[in-house]
Amino acid sequence: MKTLAYYIIGAVIGVILAFLFWWSFPDALQADRSENTPPDAVQISEVQTLNTAITDSRQNAITKAVKEVSPAVVGINVISIREYRTRNPFFDDPFFRGMFPERVWRQKVENLGSGFLIAPNGYIFTNEHVVHQATQIIVTMTNAEKYEAEIIGFDYDSDVALLKIKGKNFPYIPFGDSDDILIGEWAIALGNPFGLFAIHSQPSVTVGVISAIDRDFDRNRDGKLYKDMVQTDASINRGNSGGPLVNSMGRLIGMNTMIFTESGGGSIGLGFAIPSNKLRNLYNELKERGSLDRDFWTGLLFQNVNRLIAMSLRLPEISGVIVTEIEKGSPADKAGLEATDVIITVNDRKINSSNDIQSIFRNSDLRVGDEVKLGVIRGGKTEMVMIRLEKKK
Repeated sequence: MKTLAYYIIGAVIGVILAFLFWWSFPDALQADRSENTPPDAVQISEVQTLNTAITDSRQNAITKAVKEVSPAVVGINVISIREYRTRNPFFDDPFFRGMFPERVWRQKVENLGSGFLIAPNGYIFTNEHVVHQATQIIVTMTNAEKYEAEIIGFDYDSDVALLKIKGKNFPYIPFGDSDDILIGEWAIALGNPFGLFAIHSQPSVTVGVISAIDRDFDRNRDGKLYKDMVQTDASINRGNSGGPLVNSMGRLIGMNTMIFTESGGGSIGLGFAIPSNKLRNLYNELKERGSLDRDFWTGLLFQNVNRLIAMSLRLPEISGVIVTEIEKGSPADKAGLEATDVIITVNDRKINSSNDIQSIFRNSDLRVGDEVKLGVIRGGKTEMVMIRLEKKK
């Protein structure tokens, strides 16, 4: 009996001690319970924290720039009417041409390209060749909204067009300084290659570096004149034309325009963009006037310098062109040029013949109001003469 009593007394004392321990240290027991909580709850919390840390570590200047500028990139779908002419080669004689005239027909053509908003009130830059002779232009935003756009102005020579959509508070890409570009810095090209924007309203992104600046090209077979181009190895493909080229700060440094390619037509790492400072200069002019006035004149008539002329004027070499006539009241007349002046340079480029001077004027991005510097030999001395281009009469 004594043994049973001892057991009972011991059990009571144990319960009392357990109660006192719980009463004094409730947190310890709570900690024990936390160790027995379902493991999934702890794992989910840890995975979320880990994913957030990894995502934050993957953020860099490029991803931030893409996130910032993407909403301002648009896809452009164009419907235009092209006119085609055919003539039967077997009836090339004028008599038969009257009987069998040229066939003319018009065909609806669909085209696509890229563009980007440059102001919150709906102004968009793209290439002129994207919207050439367009009868309808549909702009698709990254939120899938579509707008019909109108052409505010364009410059065929430099391949730039300014569009406008109705609305306000649009996202836009701020101008960067293309004169401050660094060779080798990051370049990000965004756009609508191969019409992928139509599948998912989201621009495609390619990344490379600035390969070179100030690349000049003579007029191509379409009459386009590309000067001071920015070269990049960021992939540019069909449909990227008119899209933005931005730096790692999300600032516009160019508009993707053309590529050098092989027969397949894909990118080989030679892409070229119109510099942003040129676009900045064109923006107000196209918005206000709709076009650039390139119909200028000089009032100069000239011919090649030959051996006889070189000897009579005691020229150091047989090169340059001699002024034969100056139209009264012309820019050349106002600049003080005289007959028998020998032009040896135009904007510091040497002139060997009339072909050179014509090529320089043709392949320079000149417009009414620009000044051209001529190096002239007069009376055995070399002088510099500035001629301001005026609207052709």
